[in-house]
Amino acid sequence: MKTIFQHIKGDRAIWAIVAVLAIFSFMPIYSASTNLVYVVGNGSTLGHLIKHVMLLITGFAVIYGVHKIPYRYFSGGSVLMLPIVVLLLIVTLAQGTTIGGANASRWIRIPFVGIGFQTSTLAGLVLMVYVSRYLAKNKENVISFRDSLLQLWLPIGLVLALVLPANLSTTAIVFFMILVLTFIGGYPLKYIGYILGIGLFSLLFFILVAKAFPDAMPNRVNTWQSRLDGFSNSDRKENYQVEKAKIAIATGGILGKGPGKSVQKNFLPQSSSDFIYAIIIEEYGLVGAIIVAFIYFLLLFRILITAKKATTIFATLMVLGVGIPIVFQAMINMAVAVNILPVTGQTLPLISSGGTSIWMTCFALGMILSVSAHKNETEETILDDNPLDILHETID
Repeated sequence: MKTIFQHIKGDRAIWAIVAVLAIFSFMPIYSASTNLVYVVGNGSTLGHLIKHVMLLITGFAVIYGVHKIPYRYFSGGSVLMLPIVVLLLIVTLAQGTTIGGANASRWIRIPFVGIGFQTSTLAGLVLMVYVSRYLAKNKENVISFRDSLLQLWLPIGLVLALVLPANLSTTAIVFFMILVLTFIGGYPLKYIGYILGIGLFSLLFFILVAKAFPDAMPNRVNTWQSRLDGFSNSDRKENYQVEKAKIAIATGGILGKGPGKSVQKNFLPQSSSDFIYAIIIEEYGLVGAIIVAFIYFLLLFRILITAKKATTIFATLMVLGVGIPIVFQAMINMAVAVNILPVTGQTLPLISSGGTSIWMTCFALGMILSVSAHKNETEETILDDNPLDILHETID
């Protein structure tokens, strides 16, 4: 055990928080997978638990491998990854599938493995690092809106335009997080206002086009509209998922029914992913719900500490850019479960089932730990590094 700790670098508190969330997730996943087994007829509860454990083990391997990489490589790596991400998103849209009659072109199949990979999560991670690089490079310069449109917002707009047709919630979250990051990074506030206006106009234009040509993206806008109507209209019959989640929360009480004793897991769709927080409340009560939320806020605190201790502007911005969205996503998932927000399809990081979400969360955590583990980098070394040098060093 001592030998293992010698190879683990970076913020030990973050390592501990991640381990606690991962271990805690075993029982809720085992319990909530009952719906998939007995209602959907998919596998066994033990099988789903084993799959989740294996995903977490590979996730920890990702954290370990990534945190060993000097974080300066992520700066140039984001430039190299942008065209790859665009290509993956195009392929994902082209092979689009339908779920319940609605366009759900979110996954790409990994050859020879048969595992689905949600490319939008990778896109969001790459964009955050790319934005951090741009802001750090121009920290001492007077930023021209025209130049930033080409260098910063054109790549961002292209990627988000490819994500939007199948995943509005992810597009909105990434766009909002980018605006927050640019504000923190010193991008002129009035320019942020311009970009916000352009973004809202683009969304409206997309909705109008989708309404005019419904065969191009079957039912996507209708799905968004029905979710918003169901959330805002008190006279409308509640969404089935929301109704069952409310029952789970109401019957949980202060201490809950106990591990594995949830009743609503048998009726609540997506009980092991999107609505797992409702199952946690039913089984562990208000106390369990508060403890889980507290752990995520503790993770946010350690992320902010890591960003503050970073020795370069790029490191600070990158930690905030890839770290805050993890906690923000957790808050959205919990808010949806308690009916504060409309249904979005965002998972609870490190607790919900799902391979892509776990892996990308672990990759982001590995990047954060890389910053806390490598404190001798300088701004010049990072930002003057040619992205092609990464390929040369890898080949050598």
